[in-house]
Order: sequence, then C-alpha cells, then structure tokens
Amino acid sequence: MAVPWEEYFRLALQEKLSTKLPEQAEDYVPPVLRLLEKRQELVDADQALQAQKEVFRTKMAALKQRWEQLEQKERELKGSFIRFDKFLQDSEARRNRALRRAAEERHQAGGREAEALRLRTQLEELRRERARLQRRLKRLEPCARLLEQALELLPGFQEVPELVARFDGLAETQAALRLRERERLAELEAARARLQQLRDAWPDEVLSQGQRRAQLQERLEAARERTLQWESKWIQIQNTAAEKTLLLGRSRMAVLNLFQLVCQHQGQPPTLDIEDTEGQLEHVKLFMQDLSAMLAGLGQAEPAAPAS
Repeated sequence: MAVPWEEYFRLALQEKLSTKLPEQAEDYVPPVLRLLEKRQELVDADQALQAQKEVFRTKMAALKQRWEQLEQKERELKGSFIRFDKFLQDSEARRNRALRRAAEERHQAGGREAEALRLRTQLEELRRERARLQRRLKRLEPCARLLEQALELLPGFQEVPELVARFDGLAETQAALRLRERERLAELEAARARLQQLRDAWPDEVLSQGQRRAQLQERLEAARERTLQWESKWIQIQNTAAEKTLLLGRSRMAVLNLFQLVCQHQGQPPTLDIEDTEGQLEHVKLFMQDLSAMLAGLGQAEPAAPAS
C-alpha cells in the first residue's frame, strides 16, 4: 500500500517531536510503525488465507479422488446387480420351462389315459355292434336265400345288391310319386277353396277397392299439400343456413384476427391451423386469463406501494 508524501512527512515530524519529548509520550506508538504492523498483519493474514486455500485444494482433490473411487465402486455394484438379476431371471426362466414341461407331460399323460379309455369304450361299442349285426344277419338269412332264388329267376341282374338297389329305387320312386300326388291334390283343393272365396268376396272387394282408391286420392292430395309446405320450409331452412354460414365465417375470421393479434403481441408465430377455431379460442382465452391475472396483480401492487 503506497503512503502519500504529506502523510509520510507528517508522521516523520511527529516521530521527531516524540523523540524530543520522551517524558510526555512514553506510551506513544508512531503511525509509521502502526502502518507497518498493519501491513505485516495483512501479509500474515494473506499467507494464512493462501495456506487455507492450499489445504482446501488438497482436501477437494482428495474428495474428488474419493468420489471417483465411489463412482467406480457404484458402477461395479450396478454391474454385479445386473449380472445377479440376469442370473435370477435365467434361473426363473429355466424353472418356468421345467414347470411347463412337467405340466405338459402331465397333460399328455392325462390325454393318453383319456384316449385309451375312449378307445376301450369304442372297442366295447364295436363289439356290441358286431354282435348286433351278427344277430341281424341270422334273422336276414331267409331273406338272402329268397333274394338268391329271385336272382336265378331274373337273368337281367348279376348280383343281389343290384336287385336290392333296383327295388329300393322303385320303392323310393313310388313313395315320391305318392307324395307328389298328395301335394297336387292339396294344391287343387286349396285352389278350389280360393276360387270360391274370390267368387264370394268379389262384390265386397270391388266396393273395398273403390273406397281404398278414394282414400288414396285424399292421401295424395294431403301429401301434395305437405310437400308444398315442406318445400317452403326447406327454402326457409336454406336461407337460415346461409345466414348462419355467413355468421360462422365472420366469427371464425374474428377469432383468427384475435389469435393473430395475440401471437403478434406475444412475439410468437401462429402455430395452429387456420381451420382450428377451437384451438385459437382456447389460446386467446389463456392469453386473456394471463392478462387479467397480471392486471389484478398490478392492481394489488399499486395500493401496497404507498403503504410501504
């Protein structure tokens, strides 16, 4: 620290005066010495501060090294945890696969037992069916001999199945012809009954048709009147719709102008689509809410300023 020359000479003069009058200033300390003492104190304090800074740097370096060691240990522990978790997952997967295989084997064993039981039941049914067919064959042996005798009398057939098939075909044809005859008779009876009903109901039907024609004519006239009414209403609806459409277009243009003004005030480019009227209204609404909150805050701050 530099000392002005005037202060230096003043201090030197005081020091000389103090040497001339030692009896008057036994406890007096010269300012130069005080300044030197202060400078020495500052130097000592600066050295102590530098020493403390060096100690702090040493501690910070040790802490940093310790922190790096802890991070390395943390990474090692995380790797160990991941490997252990993977080992547990692999063990669980092997256990689940073993359980699934055991369940599948039990299911297959149960299925084989059920299949064996079904086959035994089917075998018993086949045996019963074989016994039934054998009993039926014994009952039909006389018929078979009769068919063989008929086959000898009919040289046009070579085998018994051909004769049986021919007989079955003739029997089915006869049954179909009888059924068709009954159906035709039933249709004929129904046609006769219908004809008689028409003959009986003809005058009433003519009168009913005339009345129905008159009713339909009246309904036609009423429908024409309703058509004219609805046409006039449709024209009115179209006019109203045109007015509403014009009003909607004006409203959308007004909303778009407000949205553009808000974006211009905020210094942001418009991010919404021109057709997104609801989104534009929501944006303007949020801006108005923020502006209202700001004005309310300013209104509360103005009375508080005089009070403070």
